[in-house]
Amino acid sequence: MPRVKYRDADVALMARMMRAEAEGEGQQGMLYVGNVIVNRAVASCLDFNDVRTIEQVIYQVQGGNYSFEAVQKGNMFYQRARETEKRLAKQNLDFWRDHPAKYALWYFNPYAPCPPTWYGQPFTGQFKNHCFYEPAPDTCESVYMG
Repeated sequence: MPRVKYRDADVALMARMMRAEAEGEGQQGMLYVGNVIVNRAVASCLDFNDVRTIEQVIYQVQGGNYSFEAVQKGNMFYQRARETEKRLAKQNLDFWRDHPAKYALWYFNPYAPCPPTWYGQPFTGQFKNHCFYEPAPDTCESVYMG
């Protein structure tokens, strides 16, 4: 059973976002970004109460900007999804989760050492240039399910 309900269009959309956000970090980095996308779709808390689909997660607007920088800047996000990234996206949607993004709802590239918290959320680890953060204890139990 998949972690979140999805369509073929969701696989392609997620694959495009994974590549746009983490192609320079290889397949592992793309999988970690995919973890965050799926985690946001299943989380019923914080900034993610009203997003339940992959499309809603990708195009979510917070503070007047899209949550994912790649949507605003265009770059690779608007190129056709490749089979390699679709396969990775499908892995995330179906089952794949791993540390440091296993329960992460946020990531960013600080172009410096990863801070111990980000907007009050604890640091869970780093992969190449991305720092990952999961919800503070007792703030989002739903991200730990499924």
